[in-house]
Amino acid sequence: MQILVLNGANLDALSRRDPSVYGGLSLNELESRIYEWAHALDLSARCRQSNSEGEFIDWIHDAYDTVDGLIVNPGAWSHYSYAIRDALELLTVPFVEVHLSNIESREEWRRHSVVADLASRRVIGKGPEGYREALEYLAGTGEE
Repeated sequence: MQILVLNGANLDALSRRDPSVYGGLSLNELESRIYEWAHALDLSARCRQSNSEGEFIDWIHDAYDTVDGLIVNPGAWSHYSYAIRDALELLTVPFVEVHLSNIESREEWRRHSVVADLASRRVIGKGPEGYREALEYLAGTGEE
C-alpha cells in the first residue's frame, strides 16, 4: 500500500517552532518516525514538504492515480487555500488531515479548516503521534 505524506508551509522549520505546540522534532526526525511506523504497518510511505502552494497542489495531482492514501498537513494553508481543497476534492482514495497542534483550541483564525469536510479522518493535537494514528487508519488497523 502506497501512502503519500504531504507537509505544507513552514513545516521545514518545525524544530524552530514552539515545542510545546509542535512537539520539538525537526522535519527530518518526524519523517524518520513516519517511515519507521509505515514499515511496521507494511506500508510504503513517501514524505514531501513544500512552502510552495503550487508545488503542493501538483503533488496532490500526481497522487490521483499513484497512491492508495494520503496524509496531509497543509499547515496554514488549511485555513484558506481553496485551491488545495479543490485538488483534494478530486481524490478517489482516502486522505487524513493531520495537525500537530490542536487547531480548534488556538487562535480564532486557525480553528477553521477548508479541507476538514473532505478528509476521511482528522487527527489534531496529538503531536508527531498523529501521523502514526493516520497511518494506522489508512492501513486499516486504527480506530474507525
